Amino acid sequence: MKKSLFTLFFVAITFTLFAQVKKVVADKIIATVGDKIILKSDIDNSIHDMQRQGIDVPANANCLLLEQAIGLKALVIQAERDSIPVSDEDIDADIDNKIRYFINQYGSKEIVEQIAGKSIFQLKEDFKQTFREQKLAQGERDKIVANIRITPKEVEAYYDAIPKDSLHFYESELEVGEIVIYPKPSRDLENYAMDQLKEYKKEVEDGSKKFDVLASLYTDDPGSKESGGRYEINRNEKQWDPVFLSKAFSLKDGQISNVFKTKFGYHIIQMVSKNGDDAVIRHILKIPQISSIEVNQAKEKLDSIRSQLVDGTLQFGEAVSKYSEDDNSKFTGGRIPAKDGSSFLTIDQLDKDLVLMLKDLKVGEYSKPTEFTDDRGKKGVRIVDILTKTEPHRENLKDDYDKVAQRALEEKKNDALEEWFSKKLPSFYVNIAHEYQSCPQMKKLENHTTAQK
Repeated sequence: MKKSLFTLFFVAITFTLFAQVKKVVADKIIATVGDKIILKSDIDNSIHDMQRQGIDVPANANCLLLEQAIGLKALVIQAERDSIPVSDEDIDADIDNKIRYFINQYGSKEIVEQIAGKSIFQLKEDFKQTFREQKLAQGERDKIVANIRITPKEVEAYYDAIPKDSLHFYESELEVGEIVIYPKPSRDLENYAMDQLKEYKKEVEDGSKKFDVLASLYTDDPGSKESGGRYEINRNEKQWDPVFLSKAFSLKDGQISNVFKTKFGYHIIQMVSKNGDDAVIRHILKIPQISSIEVNQAKEKLDSIRSQLVDGTLQFGEAVSKYSEDDNSKFTGGRIPAKDGSSFLTIDQLDKDLVLMLKDLKVGEYSKPTEFTDDRGKKGVRIVDILTKTEPHRENLKDDYDKVAQRALEEKKNDALEEWFSKKLPSFYVNIAHEYQSCPQMKKLENHTTAQK
C-alpha cells in the first residue's frame, strides 16, 4: 500500500507541539506557503521527539516531514478562505490538555517551566497559533473527506491488493463483560476512617507532624503516596471528582479541609498554593476497610443475579444496567474497555485475576462471584462473562471486514486529500529553501508550485 502524504500528517503535528517545550538556539525559514512559514526547528525537533519516543525515523525524515508541513499550511490557508469555525474555548481546552501532558511527562509544572525557560502562561500563549492552525487544518480536512464513502466492492478490491504474506495476524481477542458490586463498609469502619483523618489534620495544624510525611505513611491513594500526597490540579479538569475540586479550591494557601467524602473514600486536602484556575495540593485518602460480612453479602446478591442469567430470566445488559457499580463498564453494556476505546482485548491486556476467572469459561458462560481489588485500591465483587472470542488467525474478510473496511476508507480519504492538494497547490505561493529542493517530495511538488527559488 502506498503511503499517503497525509497518512502521518497529524502525527507529525503532535511531535512538533511537544518540541515547542524545548529551547531553540538558532533557526531559519526553510519553506513558505502563502503567508505561513515553516522553520528548520519544526522539522529538527519533530525528528528528535520521534527518536526520544522510540519511533523509527526514516532516512528521508527531513523531506517527508517538510512535505507534511507544507500540506498542513495549505490546509490552514484554505480553511481561512472557507471560514472554518474555530473557537478560542476549544483551543484553550486543547492547550490545557497538552500542558497537563507535559507536566505528567516531566513530573511537575516547575520542571516544565525550567526546561522551557518560560512560565506556563507564556507557553500557553506560544501554543495558541500552532493549536489554531491544527484546528483549522483538521476542520478543512474533515470538510474535504466528509462525503467519502466506501462500497463492499471497494473493500474487497482493497483486500485483494494486499500481498497474502502482508495480511495482519490477529491474536485471540475477547469481549469480556462484567457486573461489579462494591461492598459498603459498616458505619463503624467509616467512622474509624474519618477519625484517623481528623487526627492527621490536628497533628499538622498543631505543628507536631508534616502533611507530606503523614500522606506518605498513611494515604490509601497509590498515585500520590510516593509524592507525599501531592497533585497539581486545574479547576476545569474533568478527570477529578467535582466534590474534590470544589473542596480544594475553597481553601486558602496552607489551609487544611475538614474530612469529606467522595466516591473514592474519605479525604482531607491541604492547599499548598493557588494561582487562578491552577493549584498545588496535598491530600490523604482513607478507604474504609470492608469486612468479610459485607463481601459475602455482595457475593450472595451477585449469585442470585447469576442464577437469573443462567436461567435466561435476566439478560446480561439489563443486569449491568440495574446492578453494576463500575463506572468504566456500566455504560458499555458491561464490556470492559480496551485502552484504544474498543471492546476487544487480548489476554495480555487483562489483569492476572481476570485471566484466572476466564481460564475455564466458554463464550456465554458466567463466572462465580469473585472478590477483587480495582486499580484504585477499592475492594469489589464481580461476575464476568465472555461475550465473544476469536481464535488466532490471518486477516480475512469474513472475520475482520470492519477493520479492513476502515483501512480502505482511510486510504480512499487520503487519495482524495492528495488529489485536493494537487489541484489547490497552484493557487498558493510556495517557496522552498535551496537545500531541500533535491528532496524527491519537493521534486513532486515542483510541478504544482507557482513560485520556487
